[in-house]
Amino acid sequence: MELNILLRELMPFEHLVCEHLCEGMTNAAIAKATSHTEKVVENTVSRTAHAFSIKSSPEVNVRVLLALAYRSHFGDKAFDKLGIACHHLTIGPNGEQICTQHND
Repeated sequence: MELNILLRELMPFEHLVCEHLCEGMTNAAIAKATSHTEKVVENTVSRTAHAFSIKSSPEVNVRVLLALAYRSHFGDKAFDKLGIACHHLTIGPNGEQICTQHND
């Protein structure tokens, strides 16, 4: 399946939901963490998936594709919690580590 680039800017809550989704959290856990209902989270996941042109079908896990699309577009911050270094790191002119792809 081919993923398109992001079709629109994401809202702050959509970023938050995706960050939790990339951590492997369920809709119920995201709802609890953000003080929203599961339905709000579910709708946010769906709306954000559409922003990446991800369509639901019996053969597609939208949450997995959304997490992959989000990580590829915005970086691998979820891996920071696991202690895994970004594979795009290079040494900058002052000796600091710089990610050549996932810049904030």
